[in-house]
Amino acid sequence: MTTHTLSVPNGEVLRSTAAAASAFAQRSFGPDARIGIGEPAVLRRHPHIVRFAEVEADLDLLIDRAIMAIADGEPIEDEILGHYVHIASLVRAVSFREGKLLEQAVERLAKANPNITVLTQSLKLPLVKAALEAVSGNDWQSLDGVKLDCEAPAKGSYTPDLIVVNRARHTAYILDLKRSLASYGDTSRLEELKLKMMAAAMVLPDWLYKHHKRMMVDTVEVAIVDGASRPSDHATGIWALSEIDELLEIDGVAACMAELRLRFGRRVQQLLEAEARKALGVMAAVALDAAHPSIMAGKPLIALNGSARSYEEEQAMTALDEDDGHYDLGCFDEDQDDEPEPVRIRVGFARRPRGY
Repeated sequence: MTTHTLSVPNGEVLRSTAAAASAFAQRSFGPDARIGIGEPAVLRRHPHIVRFAEVEADLDLLIDRAIMAIADGEPIEDEILGHYVHIASLVRAVSFREGKLLEQAVERLAKANPNITVLTQSLKLPLVKAALEAVSGNDWQSLDGVKLDCEAPAKGSYTPDLIVVNRARHTAYILDLKRSLASYGDTSRLEELKLKMMAAAMVLPDWLYKHHKRMMVDTVEVAIVDGASRPSDHATGIWALSEIDELLEIDGVAACMAELRLRFGRRVQQLLEAEARKALGVMAAVALDAAHPSIMAGKPLIALNGSARSYEEEQAMTALDEDDGHYDLGCFDEDQDDEPEPVRIRVGFARRPRGY
């Protein structure tokens, strides 16, 4: 078994240039012929292709469901955010739903390659102790060929977003899709995620065989896919979403994902704009009520530009404050320098104070 971070697969070209020319010559050019059915092989990198027009209805449905889930969220009142709590709730929901949308879209687009099986349910992979120790204390490349029992003693589990199995290549990809890696920055969270993914990769062949109808793979590769398509680093397992064609061996997936994110972004911005207008409308009404003199009747006015007293009155008030008393230094006794009596210290969880 081979386990390593994902590198570009050696995808074969569908046909040779000569074969493609022969197929092109045999195509019908009558009035009923369909235009643009295929592309010359020299422009193709993979044996399968998907176009957005073919999956537009399915992807639009996924977007509609994501937007409905975002809009249906019920925010909790927040004293700090006030009328803007709905906007904050929407933003948090967008971060979660976009990740789910990317997963569902990849699953749908992967159907263009009949050799691909995408696993999305019950993907709780055990983090076997021996695997964690192996990836923590060894170079990843030196673990090539090591396969561990998925039922060995484990320390928790890891659930990937997707497991993509290429049955023709006997290769499995553990994918973790992120809407953006910008939030990870220089923190250790990204390294911790890689550690879990690599430990899970060492038990995945045994797990697939035992839990998925004797499915067999001899290569496992891991990849963290950045939805924002920032510069990738394949040597460390970081892939841009714009490169996902290579993972699925399907031309056009990246273009479909880009259009998906564009449409989803428009819908999200429309939702945020509508909610922002509601919040601003409420605040405008409050400001209008505050400006009405009848509303302020019986309430003390607040001097926004400072005190209304004259300079002489301020000086007189200051003098009164200074003569109000003297500092009592009697609280500083000589006994303060004595060593304190030893006492029994109690530690524990906070409890309600006992009643007097």
